[in-house]
Amino acid sequence: MPRSVQGSSEDSDWEPGDPQHKRPRMTPTRSTGPSQPPPSTSGFTPRRGKGRSHRGRRKAAASAPASTNSSTPGWHSMNDEDVDPPSLPFKPKRKPGPQIVSTASYTPMELFQLFFTSTMLKTVLNNSNAYGAIRQTQKPWQDINLKDLYSFLAIVIYTGLVKCSSLSDYWRASRLYSLPLPTEIMARRKFLNILAVLHPSDPKVDAENDEKKGTPAYDRLCKIKPLYEQILEACKSNFHPFQSIAVDERMAKSKARCSSKHCVKNKPRKWGYKLFVLADSSSGYTWNFFVYDGKSAVEQGQGLSYDSVMKLVEQNVLGTGYKLFVDNFYTSPTLFKDLHQKKILACGTIRPVVIGLPNTAVNTMPRNAPRGTMEWIRQNELLFVRWMDTREVVMCSTMHKAYEGDTVNRRVKGADGQWTIAKVPIPAAVKDYKKSMGGADISDALISYYNIIHKTRKWYKKLFYHFVDIAIVNAFILHCHISREKQQKQLTQKDFRERLVLQLIDCTVEADGAGSSASAPASGAEASTPFSACGAEPSPFHKPQYIQGDSTVGRRRCTHCQQKTPVMCVSCQVSLCFVPKRDCFNQWHDANGL
Repeated sequence: MPRSVQGSSEDSDWEPGDPQHKRPRMTPTRSTGPSQPPPSTSGFTPRRGKGRSHRGRRKAAASAPASTNSSTPGWHSMNDEDVDPPSLPFKPKRKPGPQIVSTASYTPMELFQLFFTSTMLKTVLNNSNAYGAIRQTQKPWQDINLKDLYSFLAIVIYTGLVKCSSLSDYWRASRLYSLPLPTEIMARRKFLNILAVLHPSDPKVDAENDEKKGTPAYDRLCKIKPLYEQILEACKSNFHPFQSIAVDERMAKSKARCSSKHCVKNKPRKWGYKLFVLADSSSGYTWNFFVYDGKSAVEQGQGLSYDSVMKLVEQNVLGTGYKLFVDNFYTSPTLFKDLHQKKILACGTIRPVVIGLPNTAVNTMPRNAPRGTMEWIRQNELLFVRWMDTREVVMCSTMHKAYEGDTVNRRVKGADGQWTIAKVPIPAAVKDYKKSMGGADISDALISYYNIIHKTRKWYKKLFYHFVDIAIVNAFILHCHISREKQQKQLTQKDFRERLVLQLIDCTVEADGAGSSASAPASGAEASTPFSACGAEPSPFHKPQYIQGDSTVGRRRCTHCQQKTPVMCVSCQVSLCFVPKRDCFNQWHDANGL
């Protein structure tokens, strides 16, 4: 999908104050706004090739003597001295790092609850019960409670640790599977029922929004809005980024047929729902993000890349003096100038076709220049650098000097045809970009290791799973910060998720608190909470009874052997066989100490 690149419509190489300097000829572009470059497959973009008629001109320009005056329009070499860029003091609104008591001890469950708060879970619970009452037509819907929701989340996170091709495999009793934990937490039928009615938004609000479809008032993200807004606020309140931050895209993988789905070819997960993310460069903490809903209209009329950065970089919340790193999709002279006015420095790779990038051929380096060759042009606070690596790298920065004496090891082919390791000069902009641009990539990698990848046709459920992953990864990053401050051993993310699953299973809810169901279940119906969820103690009276209904509806799969049975336990509300050849009723209760 083509993506907009921002820039001024004026040629930055043309100086109207010099009557003898002619405006260079530019290739006309077919655009009424920002230019539309071809998509790049990496952060480093090679120079666009010239036509055959330009080759002689480029060689003649390359043989011209190097200019030493920074006010001239030509490119300067590495040996030319550059001025120091204007420095901005770092003044964050809060002390960078976790915004929690660093001396206290937090369990994985407590850190996770900082993001998935009880208020957020109550919202999901009430809306899911309301949607279940509407969706259930054959028999009355039995409301779930907060204990059920915690048990549901425990299984969802567990499926990211133990991968099975189908959800039903987690409850299979064959020798190939035999996973006891999901069966102990919740019956398969109950889990699938909760999964079917999972709904973050109010069904009444959804119905009102559906009536507005086709009008500007229609909200494509209405079904995730309550959860979306609350978890976004939690991400901002529990951590404050350090000085280096990065903005990049993220894909929540999905191939469902939905208008909000997009394709980004240079991402590992090409198809899915696109999120624009601002992350801390050092830790990968997801501090701010928004879901792209595919709207063509932009808020400030500068294009998607410009508006997405301005929306994520909230100066009144972040502070000033931050160093922002972006890739070539976002970089433009217009964006960097406006960020500098907001007292935020920026650095990133830039596409050669962006309006505002100097396109003069004076003193430019040849195409076959050796590794380490660099050239630069400064325009007030903007620095443009070209550096030859395996291919040409073009950078734009408002925080760096052209060359500060840094070197990097590279393989260089000598005169004898042998490859050797040599130190070649590298611009400071390229060095810091490679170090700090990977903030969002760190978060993506942490999510991808144990992410929840269940297939679903409902786009809002896919984003619900992704929000759970964001909450877990951010909670894990907080754990790492606290452990380093206390000089304690850090858990791996796998250990962190494992402990979180066990704590979600064993969680306790006050009897008169939010754990009670919104409405009492009907008499004789299946209870909403299994005996093992959240540490609830079972009744001492375990009696078998027939499941209500005819021979088809009244038979369910046995929790112990997965065979069909018409019997269930009165107290545990678990389906179990109770026949001479399969006494699963007593075997299952004995195995669980009941």
